[in-house]
Order: sequence, then structure tokens, then C-alpha cells
Amino acid sequence: MTHPRCATMLATALLTSLALTACTTGGFELPEDQVYAPGVAQGEAVDGLIVGGRLMDAGQYELAIDAYTRAGLDHGLNVDVLAGLGSANLALGRLGQAEELLRRAVAKPDASPEVWNNLGVLLLEKGEIGEAQLVLRKAYALDNGASDAIRDNLRKALAKSENPVYDAPLEQNYKLVRRGSSDYLIRAIP
Repeated sequence: MTHPRCATMLATALLTSLALTACTTGGFELPEDQVYAPGVAQGEAVDGLIVGGRLMDAGQYELAIDAYTRAGLDHGLNVDVLAGLGSANLALGRLGQAEELLRRAVAKPDASPEVWNNLGVLLLEKGEIGEAQLVLRKAYALDNGASDAIRDNLRKALAKSENPVYDAPLEQNYKLVRRGSSDYLIRAIP
């Protein structure tokens, strides 16, 4: 039976001899015609906001959240990062998280009409029709009525308040559709 200390010394001697063998000339050199893996790619990384937008377009909302989070490290929690995170959470059905992020985004002085629109879409989803109308009216005013998507969302909010339903609520499935960089439209799923 081998003593544990002898086994450790034998293993150390074996590893040392293998390491010294690798140090000989020709030990790790590749022939000229052999292909090998290159080193780490050099260059600049793509902005997380751009990556997040592309992932949103592809329907990869969890990955978009990761990209927007990385963008937050570069840009800070500005309007674009907060709006991207809020929109991705909205698309995943995480209304509470989305609302908090979108409200933080519209609190910034440079919030775009699209961010206000996204908050209005969220409020429509939650059934808060009165506040959704106010928010969508603000988005429409900031946009000077130029966006069809914002106008359509405002029409939907107004139609919901004009035609209140007193029966049991119908289950309606909507899909958030991205139009442009941060412009979303609610569409019914057929």
C-alpha cells in the first residue's frame, strides 16, 4: 500500500516532467499550414440600445432586457434605457415592472412621445382607461398628431370609455407591435 505522501510526491513529479516536456523546442509550435483559432476579436462593441431594439424586433424580450441593462452601464438610466426596459417587460406581460420603468422614463424632461405612448398602452392593458386617455392625449400632443400608431391607440382608449361594458369581461388578446425605434402599437391577436 502506498503512503499518501508518496503518492502526492509522485503526482507532482509527473506533472513537473510533463510541463518541462512542453517547454522543449517544437513542443507547442504549429506547422505553417495548420489552421488555429484566432485571438480575441478587436473592435468596438455594438451599443446595447441598438442590440436591445433588434432583439425586441425579433421577439427576444428577455435578451433585450439584458442588452438594455448593459446599455444602462454605458449610458446611465436615461430615457431610452428606461423605455426599452419598460417596453420589454410590457411585452413579457410584467405590467408592474413595466409601469414603474415607463413612469420613470416619462418623468425625465426629454421623454419622447413614443415613451408616453408606451405608458398609455400599458395603462390600457391594465384597464385604467381614464389615465390611459390622458397619457395618450399627451403623447399625441407632443407628437403633433404625426404618428398613426399614437392616434390609433388614443382612438382605442376613447372608444373604450364611450362603450363601457357592463357584462362579464371578454377575454381579449393583444400583441404589442413595434413600429420604429421605440414606437409600439397594440394589435388584436387573430
